[in-house]
Amino acid sequence: MPVRLYTDAVVFTADRDRPDATAFAVRDGQFLAVGSEDEVRAELERLGVGDAVETALSGRFVLPGIVDSHTHLAMFGEALGKVQLRDCASLPEIQERLREARAADPDAKRLLGVSWLFDAVGDEHPTREMIDAAVSDIPVYLDANDLHSCWVNSAALDELGITADTPDPIGGEIARDADGNATGMLYETASTQYVWGFLNANTTEDEVVAHLETAFAGYLADGVTSATDMALMPGAVAGIRALLARDGRLPFPITGHVLVEPSGDTATDLAVVADTVRLRDELARTGEDEWFRVAGMKFIMDGVIDACTAAMRAPYADGSNCDPIWEYEPACPVAAAADAAGLQIAMHAIGDRSSEIALDLVEHCIRVNGERPRHHRVEHLESVTEETIERMARLGVVASMQPVHCDPAVLANWKAVLADERQERGFPWQWLRKHGVEYTLGSDAPTAPHHPLPNLYIALTGKSALNPSLEPYHPERAFTPEDALVAFTHGGAYAGGFESTRGRIAPGLEASFAVLDTNPLTADPRDVLTASVLATYVRGEAAYTAV
Repeated sequence: MPVRLYTDAVVFTADRDRPDATAFAVRDGQFLAVGSEDEVRAELERLGVGDAVETALSGRFVLPGIVDSHTHLAMFGEALGKVQLRDCASLPEIQERLREARAADPDAKRLLGVSWLFDAVGDEHPTREMIDAAVSDIPVYLDANDLHSCWVNSAALDELGITADTPDPIGGEIARDADGNATGMLYETASTQYVWGFLNANTTEDEVVAHLETAFAGYLADGVTSATDMALMPGAVAGIRALLARDGRLPFPITGHVLVEPSGDTATDLAVVADTVRLRDELARTGEDEWFRVAGMKFIMDGVIDACTAAMRAPYADGSNCDPIWEYEPACPVAAAADAAGLQIAMHAIGDRSSEIALDLVEHCIRVNGERPRHHRVEHLESVTEETIERMARLGVVASMQPVHCDPAVLANWKAVLADERQERGFPWQWLRKHGVEYTLGSDAPTAPHHPLPNLYIALTGKSALNPSLEPYHPERAFTPEDALVAFTHGGAYAGGFESTRGRIAPGLEASFAVLDTNPLTADPRDVLTASVLATYVRGEAAYTAV
């Protein structure tokens, strides 16, 4: 392949040794040279490169391909085809949206919706009767905005076989009335095991592949060139491998973490670790890991603050609290086995108590398996103490956070259920920087919009990308443009364990990059909110070009 020379650009490299440049050259899918135009031309001459295909970028902004460090690819692609409920402000709006969707697809076997907000329902708990009033003839499954609970109608409960005698799984709850009958809300592992398990079993491989293709296309249009799937399940693994077998590659490389939930039996949980190791090694043996690498395991330590299922040090405003999904004692042998096998441990921890337990597990792994380089990670950290952040720095644990989760447009219920000083101490990005914690910023799609530039806008301002007229949430925590862009690129590569190959514009690394019509380093943040991706390149080849 010919050498390609790009000039007349504003290049943000995310490389601390050389943070900016105006030109770069690409050969065989890798960056060959980076610097000023004169420097790059001189390097090409030194390397004996003759003619190069030249492209002048007319002063456009170039950055490394964005890494979505926390996403759910197949679920994201599928969610784009579900009934969208995030903008519904009341129960009647939700019901009308469901009626419209049912009328639009009278032959549908089921109705799937996503992203409803708890405060849209009001002070009442969601019930099956509320959905039945809109759609009762077919099963309806509505994923909450955070994907940690599912609201269903009577037909869905019947389809799932959930009765008064159905047990709550470990770490989950089937909401029940005074007589013990299911009310229509399934929390945490009750949602993942009953709803996800049932729907996954009724989704074909071709459908999963189609969901993945939708997700990849959406990401490429937004400058994303790599991602970490943070809850791999068997159906998604099979779909990814089918796409690889069909095309010999993926639209861009991904890493993944296999979901492990507490079963109550250590041997069963350890078998999930062994299966994950076998999958990782098989992908390496077949060469599939060039595009799809299993990096580790995902432990969901607790739930979410909005549903009062995150494990907190002090109770919620209503006096309730919630136990962790993974308690320390049963998690210890599973975490230690994963760590011993060289798997990265990623721990969903939203409450301040669960993040403490997550670090206790890291310390257990060190005691059992000895000191060695490792960078396990904690996801979300929405309510966390500064002491925990200090511990993360000492232990070398990576912080994986998502600015979209503190968009002021979705914070009303989050703040109300805390209703004390904690509601103003959330998402403490400033402590990460203060204590030198490595961090990355992602989206957690489809629990939130996947678009990186609006996500960047929130990181820069604390303001809402959904409703910019709202007051910002503690903008003093905000990132500088340089720090935020590093977190979205190199930070994601570091958190995913592939920083040696991607995440920066530097010689020898994969030539994955995006071209924007706006310079986030100098633009008014409001312009970042409306900025556009003009082109996305994966391993040196154009994967998306704006019309």
